[in-house]
Amino acid sequence: MQPQHLPSFAALRIPAYRFLIGAFLLTMMADNVEHVISYWMMYQKFHSPELGGFAVISHWLPFLAFSVPAGALADRFDPRRLIQIGMVMFMTCSLAWAYFFFTDSLQLWQALCLLVLHGCSGVLWQTSTQIILYDVVGKTNLPSGIRLLATTRYLGLLVGPAMGALMMLVFGAKLGILINACFFLPNILWLINAPCGPKFRTGAIAPARAFKGFKDIHLTAKEIIHEHKITSMILLAGAASFFVGNSYQAQMPGFAQDLGHGDPGILYSALLAADAAGALLAGVLLESRGGILKTSPRMAIILAALWCSALLCFALSQQYLLALICLFIGGFLELSFNSMAQTIVQINAPQEIRGRVIGLFNMSALGLRAGAGITVGLLGGMIGIHWSLALSAGCLIGVASTLYLKFQHKL
Repeated sequence: MQPQHLPSFAALRIPAYRFLIGAFLLTMMADNVEHVISYWMMYQKFHSPELGGFAVISHWLPFLAFSVPAGALADRFDPRRLIQIGMVMFMTCSLAWAYFFFTDSLQLWQALCLLVLHGCSGVLWQTSTQIILYDVVGKTNLPSGIRLLATTRYLGLLVGPAMGALMMLVFGAKLGILINACFFLPNILWLINAPCGPKFRTGAIAPARAFKGFKDIHLTAKEIIHEHKITSMILLAGAASFFVGNSYQAQMPGFAQDLGHGDPGILYSALLAADAAGALLAGVLLESRGGILKTSPRMAIILAALWCSALLCFALSQQYLLALICLFIGGFLELSFNSMAQTIVQINAPQEIRGRVIGLFNMSALGLRAGAGITVGLLGGMIGIHWSLALSAGCLIGVASTLYLKFQHKL
């Protein structure tokens, strides 16, 4: 599926990709800075756990509802402009939060609207970025580009909360979120004349299909039903998202309290850091070795099953050190199988509906994360977070095994 012995960090050798990944990191960081500051201020204002729950739901549900329509728009229009619209929406959110914080006039309905707008911004940005990624790096370097972008995402998840806390400390929450709006500007400016999009594609270009809104979800799924490499990866990503996703991270304070007898804050931070450090190591190692794992659906399914096994061991562990090791291994495996699944989908997606197919993948891989709040979160309130995570991981191992057996002769 991909040439062997690719040079280390192949995508970074492309100048346009360096601009893309730099802008992506700033946007990812700003996205998380806004989360840190806005969530803190909303809590101080309303003291509402329900609002915190809505913030999580509003972040992921737009991916479930709008990923395919966003991909369809990117098939028909210049994806650079869609990303710029997403950046403007992000900036609008930050500026609106700043206005309401400075004037102390924030009302509940306004907070709900801004949370929804923020979630919709992410759909336009994430889906369209994956489409121009193919234009920037080409088919040969696509696995490298996706791995590095996934690694950058984890880096943004690490840097964003730290930067948000620092900005609150230095500038205060009100001025901090106002400054945060500036971090979205580099993406807007670079995309004005970025060498990607329809005008820069070589070869025959299929005529743009009509935009059919939510109907595109059914039509796209029907069109790729016999593309076993694509469908298997969409099903795998969807199952991983629904059963586990990143919901265990929200339960990490509870795991830290159950596993340790020291400072809960330090134990909690170390558990989160172990998961992120494993993912960062995966990105660096896989790139420095030029892609040591063969990119194939079979390998992605095996890695996903191993990820579940690591989380299963973490969930049932009673030793803090073992839990750290399991999370580190889990982070490594999660980035590996997720980036591999996305690479397979992008490489095999028909050009004329690439945006719709990527949107369908995002709908599955990101939108269904809202379901993990039930499988791990709500179920954890009934049987305990250790058993709910173990049960969810076990279900995902079953799904991965079923996919492997069903598609093993077709992949």
